[in-house]
Amino acid sequence: MRLNPFPGRPAAMLFALALLSSGAGAAGPLDALSNQDASNGLKAALEAGSAAAVSKLGVENGFLNNDKVKIKLPGILEQAKPLLKMTGRGQQLDDLVVSMNRAAESAVPMAKPLLLDAVKSMSVSDAKNILSGGDTSVTDFFRQKTSAPLAVKFLPIVKSVTDRSGLASKYNSTMSQIGKTGLVPQQQSTVEGYVTDRALDGLYLMIGEEEKAIRSNPLAYGSKIIGKVFGSLK
Repeated sequence: MRLNPFPGRPAAMLFALALLSSGAGAAGPLDALSNQDASNGLKAALEAGSAAAVSKLGVENGFLNNDKVKIKLPGILEQAKPLLKMTGRGQQLDDLVVSMNRAAESAVPMAKPLLLDAVKSMSVSDAKNILSGGDTSVTDFFRQKTSAPLAVKFLPIVKSVTDRSGLASKYNSTMSQIGKTGLVPQQQSTVEGYVTDRALDGLYLMIGEEEKAIRSNPLAYGSKIIGKVFGSLK
């Protein structure tokens, strides 16, 4: 029978496994981590990362001026852009891009409570996946836990903004006809659906950026528990 080297301390064992999977040896600092410290540190990091991502995106120009997440025209409109510009629709296209990004910026603040709820409900299995899952593990965790309910919350907010664009209405009307042919991806069938998907992608991307920052320099977040826990993984 194989003995558990961390009796009563499952989180400490997970940290050890994470270190081993990344090629590091069994480290002494892990012995100083209690189960409570490990849990609190991981949750504090998730809360800090998600809150930072929301605060950066959920403001004016949070999407529009960030090339990593800026929402561009749906593929079929982008392809038709040269012709539409020739027919005097260039300004409408530009206005639609602004409208789509403003819609995303308006919707993202709604994500904060659901992201915090996901952190509070984190299980031991979730913790193991996050600690040993690599650079995208936090993003994967939040996407799995929140993408479906966030899409439901985002959609009406996005629609209320994009509906103000005459070109968005025309796009939706045209797509309702073309969509029957199956030539257009479902996620591009309406402007609001397309923007909702891109807004979620942008949110999870920025959460991933925050995760990388925490892992590379945990002390910069000004939290002793984050520094203690994530410092043990370095």
